[in-house]
Amino acid sequence: MDTGELLVLYERMALIRRTEKAAHDLFLQGLVKGTTHLAAGHEAIAVGASAALRDDDYVFATYRGHHHALARGATPEECLAELMSRATGLCGAKGGSMHLTKAATNMLGSYAIVGAHLPMAAGAAWSAKLRGTGQVAVAFFGDGATNIGAFHEALNLAAVWKLPVLFVCENNLYMEYTPIADVTAVPRPAADRAPAYGIPGEVVDGNDVVRVQETVARLARRARAGDGPALLEAETYRHFGHSRTDPATYRPAEEVERWLKHDPLDIARGRLVEAGVPEETVAEADDRARTVVQRAVEAARNAPSPDPREAFTDVWADGGAAWRT
Repeated sequence: MDTGELLVLYERMALIRRTEKAAHDLFLQGLVKGTTHLAAGHEAIAVGASAALRDDDYVFATYRGHHHALARGATPEECLAELMSRATGLCGAKGGSMHLTKAATNMLGSYAIVGAHLPMAAGAAWSAKLRGTGQVAVAFFGDGATNIGAFHEALNLAAVWKLPVLFVCENNLYMEYTPIADVTAVPRPAADRAPAYGIPGEVVDGNDVVRVQETVARLARRARAGDGPALLEAETYRHFGHSRTDPATYRPAEEVERWLKHDPLDIARGRLVEAGVPEETVAEADDRARTVVQRAVEAARNAPSPDPREAFTDVWADGGAAWRT
């Protein structure tokens, strides 16, 4: 990866980090209803993977999916407006934080039911295989989903049919509030399950955007060549609690400190400086991200509320809501 590409990825991660910080601040101001599940600390997974995929590949995420929506083309303004229940939101104020979706860019949703989207990604991959499009489907999920039945069902069927699908586990060590290691029989909750289904299982530093991009690109090439699914476990750490109602006091202080020193943005910044990119250039990328998010916040604040008459649109593919038998 050349420095120009890495700088683009760094700026994208900075944009996501600042968008999530804005979501956090807006929540504290009472402008975001419900709760939020922030992915600060996970940025390198979404950005690195997206950089390795084609524009027409399919992506499925969890309720902690702000970073994936932004990495696949959603704007900070669209996302923040959605969180603030504005008409200009990504889903017209119908989805909120947990359901960010941008079908126009094949970001086919964030799903609140743990593991539910893994079989859906297998279905999208099956469609691509039948149509011979060369597309790949990617399902991102947390470590807790590896103990859900749908995880095993999806892996098994994907292996049987040799589907072009990648299963990417964002292992941040905690399934909500419980350490995944306390309730799982194998050390690597995702990668160690792969051999049971006869598919490759790999582990990558999920905080290094270069390593993520390289690994996903290689596994995607393999899937496009007809060699079937793969399982990637990306090790990372969330900077916040499980949700905004969680202070995360269950995490050891030394563990938090260690992971905060392994920040995805710091790693990418270090790579850039080591490669000879002036620090001023990196700072300019940060400034651009800051400006975009500041403008997005103001635009979302000033956006209109949704028209109640729109509540029953988009139920069916034709945009209507009339009951059918």
